[in-house]
Amino acid sequence: MKPDPLVIAGKAYNSRLLVGTGKYKDFAQTREAIDASGAEIITVAIRRTNIGQEPGQPSLLEVLPPSQFTILPNTAGCYTADDAVRTLRLGRELLDGHALCKLEVLGDPQTLFPNMPETLRAAATLVKDGFQVMVYCADDPIQARMLEEIGCVAIMPLASLIGSGMGILNPWNLKLIIEQSKVPVLVDAGVGTASDAAIAMELGCDGVLMNTAIAGAQDPVLMAGAMKKAVEAGREAYRAGRMPKKFYAATPSSPGGGLIGGT
Repeated sequence: MKPDPLVIAGKAYNSRLLVGTGKYKDFAQTREAIDASGAEIITVAIRRTNIGQEPGQPSLLEVLPPSQFTILPNTAGCYTADDAVRTLRLGRELLDGHALCKLEVLGDPQTLFPNMPETLRAAATLVKDGFQVMVYCADDPIQARMLEEIGCVAIMPLASLIGSGMGILNPWNLKLIIEQSKVPVLVDAGVGTASDAAIAMELGCDGVLMNTAIAGAQDPVLMAGAMKKAVEAGREAYRAGRMPKKFYAATPSSPGGGLIGGT
């Protein structure tokens, strides 16, 4: 099989599964689950996780060193464009000028749905400031196109609400975004189990980002391995090209000609 890397901002990755680092019982379980997932890009909430902004405290980078993983600072917990920009500038400083980031500007603390006007405003500022912006957004094809035109390096529409585990609620909008986009499209938020990840990949998504689906499982390490397999299987199925659906018609799976005793 030909190599099939995920390319983001000019860099190739073997894994199409991106994972978060929150909600695990400790850093040891975080590392074990991430190893099981095979993920190479690890997203970190700058406002919630110490990566050097709290000197003397345990740092996640001691467990997940940037020499082994691409650290993706994110703006979880930000509700305005200004807060998001300020947070990512801090993250870039802590990571020695690292430009790749994940932007999310939330609309309210109940749904964690993206505030798209503020997201668009923050994206424009960050791109102009030299960031390589991967952006969490609504599954709106028009706004997804606007984010790509601004210069975002990846579009990340939600499948359903963050942490809900409801899976993909609107595959049609996702397909519209995938078909129009020239940058990678990754499902971000709402995946609950392995079949959700496989469906996202079968639809043509370039990758899947998740946190709660792994960290919130009864056995996070086992679920991380399941998600790795699901993403790989879904991608292979997409590349293989599924058979067409045939409504109200059955077709034998074996050839009908030359049957024993046939005429």
